[in-house]
Amino acid sequence: MLMRRIVIIGAGVGGLVAGVRLAARGMNVTVLEAADAPGGKLREVVANGARIDAGPTVFTMRWVFEELARDIGVSLDDRLILRRADTLARHAWIDGARLDLYSDIERTADAIGLFAGKHDADGYRRFSQAAAAIHETLKRTYIDAPRPSLPALMYRVGLARPRELMRISPYATLWGELGKYFRDPRLRQLFGRYATYCGSSPFAAPATLMLVAHVEREGVWLVEGGMQGVATMLADLLRDCGGMLTCGARVERILVEKGRAIGVALVDGERLPADAIVMNGDVSALSGGLLGPDVAGATRPTPRAARSLSAVTWAMSARTDGFRLSRHNVFFSDDYKREFDDIARGRLPGSPTVYVCARDRGDGEPPPDGHERLFCLVNAPARGDDAPLETSELRTCHEATFRQLDRCGLHIARENREIVQTTPSDFARFFPASGGALYGRASHGWMASFMRPGARTRLPGLYLAGGGTHPGPGVPMAALSGRQAALAVMSDLASTGWSRPAVMPGGISTRSTTTARTELPSSPSSAASSRPITPGPDARIRSTIAP
Repeated sequence: MLMRRIVIIGAGVGGLVAGVRLAARGMNVTVLEAADAPGGKLREVVANGARIDAGPTVFTMRWVFEELARDIGVSLDDRLILRRADTLARHAWIDGARLDLYSDIERTADAIGLFAGKHDADGYRRFSQAAAAIHETLKRTYIDAPRPSLPALMYRVGLARPRELMRISPYATLWGELGKYFRDPRLRQLFGRYATYCGSSPFAAPATLMLVAHVEREGVWLVEGGMQGVATMLADLLRDCGGMLTCGARVERILVEKGRAIGVALVDGERLPADAIVMNGDVSALSGGLLGPDVAGATRPTPRAARSLSAVTWAMSARTDGFRLSRHNVFFSDDYKREFDDIARGRLPGSPTVYVCARDRGDGEPPPDGHERLFCLVNAPARGDDAPLETSELRTCHEATFRQLDRCGLHIARENREIVQTTPSDFARFFPASGGALYGRASHGWMASFMRPGARTRLPGLYLAGGGTHPGPGVPMAALSGRQAALAVMSDLASTGWSRPAVMPGGISTRSTTTARTELPSSPSSAASSRPITPGPDARIRSTIAP
């Protein structure tokens, strides 16, 4: 019996996890990645010689990766060095107020009591219980489910348990629900920010997203070597299971024959046959025809109005003073509603909330001597394709961002220092058809989560993985999407008994592609993590999809 051949487009977290799981089941897996290293949104840039995480910076849901490692017979601790953070995040306002959140509920409640009073401290305890209940309900009925649908959720929860179904608060907005727990508007700001983890506004996202607070409280982990190390680990696991990673490979189109995806064509003319293809990219790339007209109807596009947030980011190595940074820091605007109203109107916020990841900070450690690695981010509209931000808009945003940090007490010495800026237009180039949206579809309204596509498309043989698919954005969620894609592939191939079509003249090539592939070294400190990255406004990141 022929070994099943699987092609995965994109070496983001979802694609790599799918590849590891399929290769571990004895399938011939090739992951195609256009960039020089795996990771997708887990990207790094270099500023003044310093390597800086410039994508996701928070590592949660460790159990997802422990399960993956255990399933293939290895230990996560042997592959990735993680330290649990005691301080989840540090928060600041322009009035000088500061508040830390901790993994321990009572410690956080005590801090909130000093910050806002006993009523809100008690409210935090009730909020934590509600967030845990939502997480418990959705973990087994939605997050782990193969396909998002309201009827399936109702069935899994059980129609006989309507109270359990309603406790996920699908109809209330996150902002509105937070008012039941907190009187202090700053605390509504703080916990409302969890909507942005899904690229959404707290004024439009459902209160269900309270579960993010529980996920963080269960554990935020600091990854030694930076978040790029997660991608390197997954690439190493892929190789250990017999899979192949081809960097520098750009896919021109997906090949279809007799109503089924049968392979891919690369921009260099090479064709790779496949029994199944996993697309790890923005789903609108399919519907937009970027991978050929034959797959345009495989899935629904994300309407422009439904796009999630984008961002403007700055990565730098600089000196700081005036504020004792933690690893994760948030500096809040003085008008949160206006901030999201600006974005909804397609504008950069006039007074932005700023996230700062201080890569060289940990829990209770002294500040680094000299320059430190910083990654700053403000939310932005996803208009990187049809209405790129003007230079004047970006300059105003830059000034407003660092003025906001100054007002909150953090002073960053940026004189004569290189800053790598990334804009929605850059993200739109990195991830074609996204418009720069970083989280797929926004989670606005109670039905939004059910609008994300599942692993299977309308086209047999073509599957989806990534943060734009079920169960949603974020590193662990993308990993879960990869697991769902692998399960769907294995189930369908096992049930159909479909055999690979014969290769006809001018059709799919069956020659070895070994010479075109770049295998990763076996060491965790492989070339994928140590390769120099050319700094610049686009960080030299290329899409796997050909323009």
